[in-house]
Parts: sequence; structure tokens; C-alpha cells
Amino acid sequence: MKKTIITKSLISKYPPSEPCSCDTCKSYCQRPGWWTVDEAERAILSGLANRMMLEISPDRSFGVLSPAFKGNETNFALQKLSKNGCTFFKNDLCELFGTGLQPLECRFCHHTRRGQGKICHSDIEKDWITKSAKILILKWGNKIGLWNKYGFMLKEK
Repeated sequence: MKKTIITKSLISKYPPSEPCSCDTCKSYCQRPGWWTVDEAERAILSGLANRMMLEISPDRSFGVLSPAFKGNETNFALQKLSKNGCTFFKNDLCELFGTGLQPLECRFCHHTRRGQGKICHSDIEKDWITKSAKILILKWGNKIGLWNKYGFMLKEK
């Protein structure tokens, strides 16, 4: 229940921007935006688990499932692949636009909202510092075999 309340409040606080394909707005697509925990769960259920990556905070206190860098799908986010841009950004368009699966951060960011993206990002981060987020990350890792790749299997508690 708490997770849904957080998501609803974030969605009302950060409404979608008008569609735009200016260079500034397209540059935001170089770095994948973040879903809320609920949005990431819907993306997994919609078959997008194999196009996600796991970003770990610098202090390793939490993780975030996000659209992957191209070539970094189903793995931990690797800085060396960040130059490849978002796996969903093709031919200067977002494949997720209009599907209901575009991350909140991507829907909100716009050239008219400069400086507000950091605030949105910080609020979404708080959604990922929850027990439900940790459980979703474990489920995702089990689903795509990430944990097996590193020789262990994690269990949900």
C-alpha cells in the first residue's frame, strides 16, 4: 500500500511534459531515466526485464532497476557502457513513448524544466529505498538469471 501512495504522489508532483524533440530534450535520453518501483514492476510484467539494468548507489545502500545502457542489458550498470545511451532510444525516438511504460523521470524532464530534473530524480530515489524495491530487485535478478551469473541465488524474505 505504501508503495502505491508514493507512486501516486510522485506522479502528481511530476506531471508529464509536452512531447519535444529538440536537442536538449533528446540529450536527456542519453542517460536512462528512472522508473518508480511500481512502474519498474509493470515494465517487468510487460516483458521488459531483459532490457533493464541494475544501478547501485555509490555507497551501495540501495539499487534501482532502470532502462539499460545499450549493450548493458540484464547486468549491473557499467560506466564504460554509459556512452551508448538508453536501450529504448532509437532513431531519435523513445520506444516507450505513449506505451504507458516510459519512466516517470523521462516523462517529466523537458527543456522548460531545467534544474527540476535533479529534484525529481532525488524523489524517485526515495521510492527505491524501500523493502518493496529490494524484493522487486531480487525477483528481477532471479527472473533474468543475474544472480546465477555470479554463482549465487538470492531469496526473497
